[in-house]
Amino acid sequence: MPSRSTDGANHVTETVAAIVAAHRAGTMTPAQTVARSYQRIREHNDPAIFISLRDENEALVEAGRLTDPTLPLYGVPVAVKDNIDVKGLPTTAACPAFSYMPAQDSTAVTRLRAAGAIIIGKTNLDQFATGLVGVRSPYGIPKNPVRGDLVPGGSSSGSAVAVSAGLVPLSLGTDTAGSGRVPAMLNNIVGLKPSLGLISNAGLVPACRTLDCISVFSLTVDDALAALAVMAGPDEADPFSRNRPLASLATFPAKLKLGIPKSGQLIFFGDREAEKAYGEACKRWQSLGADLVEFDLEPFYETARLLYEGPWVAERYLVIRDLLASSPDAIHPVTREITIGGARLTAADTFSALYRLQALRRVTERTFAQCDAIVLPTAPTVYSTADVLANPIELNSRLGTYTNFVNLLDLCGLALPAAMRPDGAPFGITLLAPAGRDAELAGIGRVFHADTGLAIGAKALPQPPLAAVPAQAGADEITVAVVGAHLSGMALNHELTTLAARLLEEAVTAPDYRLYALDTTPPKPGMLRIEPDAGHAIKLELWAMSPAAFGKFVAAIPPPLSIGTIRLADGRQAKGFIVEPAAINGAKDISDYGGWRAFIAEKAKA
Repeated sequence: MPSRSTDGANHVTETVAAIVAAHRAGTMTPAQTVARSYQRIREHNDPAIFISLRDENEALVEAGRLTDPTLPLYGVPVAVKDNIDVKGLPTTAACPAFSYMPAQDSTAVTRLRAAGAIIIGKTNLDQFATGLVGVRSPYGIPKNPVRGDLVPGGSSSGSAVAVSAGLVPLSLGTDTAGSGRVPAMLNNIVGLKPSLGLISNAGLVPACRTLDCISVFSLTVDDALAALAVMAGPDEADPFSRNRPLASLATFPAKLKLGIPKSGQLIFFGDREAEKAYGEACKRWQSLGADLVEFDLEPFYETARLLYEGPWVAERYLVIRDLLASSPDAIHPVTREITIGGARLTAADTFSALYRLQALRRVTERTFAQCDAIVLPTAPTVYSTADVLANPIELNSRLGTYTNFVNLLDLCGLALPAAMRPDGAPFGITLLAPAGRDAELAGIGRVFHADTGLAIGAKALPQPPLAAVPAQAGADEITVAVVGAHLSGMALNHELTTLAARLLEEAVTAPDYRLYALDTTPPKPGMLRIEPDAGHAIKLELWAMSPAAFGKFVAAIPPPLSIGTIRLADGRQAKGFIVEPAAINGAKDISDYGGWRAFIAEKAKA
């Protein structure tokens, strides 16, 4: 069946959401979409984007084996920055002498695959993720597809270019000092920098281990959040992982307060077009109903200076000190110059900087007590590749003006396209908020991006219509997940409706469960949680009810069922039915059906 989307006028299957919808509807198959990505890579013909590509036939076979259309990333091609492990492909960190073959996928890639994504290759980067320019790699410089003379941005250069150029709809980058945000601006795409610890870093080559995070590039905010949702979650393999459940996407708030710097504090290095574009972006926020509140940016600037002038450079040095000692010429000269300074720092320097950082955190917390988020330029200006090669350290540093402080202050961020300048360069803004507010940023950022009416990526694709935000439980309600006889139209659904519960949505669990047919009257299933990603995704429904109704409902649940916490495929959690392990002895395993309705329907045919 031919794809309905070509490089002509009809771009209906370019975003993650559209691709998944087309696969579920049968108008495209995962294998066709994967083949399309490989064909586009050949036609685009920029060998500096990917460091290694997976064998196309192998990827097509994996795509053909997908059988569960409910998977949230069903058949979506994904590119992965080459400092993140993908089994079967070398991890180089853009340094051939450092290259190794990982024995297993990183946790993030494992979760993407479990959600139906197809990994197609490893992308280029500033060596050892040190840089914001995308020119510090022995594998070449990816050409910026928006304006060819500009740097592609780094360090996640290949990942950002691959999405902007339409080669893949989704890619992974990393972000320690802005590497998931600056390339997003320079390529006119979305860059989501999650809260630290939200995505496991197991299988990531560290840059600054205490500050690193895996980031997401996509064409829309909704696509980025969908990817974040399947990767989010604690991981015992990463000691820096946090158990911080991702909230549901929220609607645009009626009273939104956004912080903007005091007059005269922003720096644009003489770029009047960037300064004008930021002012227009602020006016757009006001037109959307936001109240702009001024705050003092100076403590954020001081925090940013700590990153490369303080002891965190020693973390970068730790990663490559053996290589520096044995083969210094194998390291890019600029990367070598930056990281070697980490060897000179003392323990006293480290503690002095930590004390100052803690003081700055307290000061900046007061900013966020006055507003929901702050909005800054993603970068103060743009630079050509020629300019950066001539002045590599200073111009790189300038690009990090509004990004270097973010992880030191434990903030989450969302980089958004804001304008196309008259000179053809893209301009973007970044929303920043305290850790844990990732979904809140997405809820307001998606509305801003849609309101710009900007084409997405480098191919001048129209933005898709903004999808409605799913219904949610109110502040005084509890969300309950039901998997069996309490489903709509089933034998015990009346137990919900008589308590005035209301149906929110159909959903699916993470692939962490097994479903068993229990010997009960009326028939019911029992859902048992097993090891992460080792089970099946089970269809269910989410209902909302008052706390009083929830108490009555739970009190009436007979053994061997009980209420536990259910992990959903999109990273959310809800209270729901689980079964006592002892009760599954002799029970039929019906996990392959993917849900109670499918099992009952098949049983009715027999």
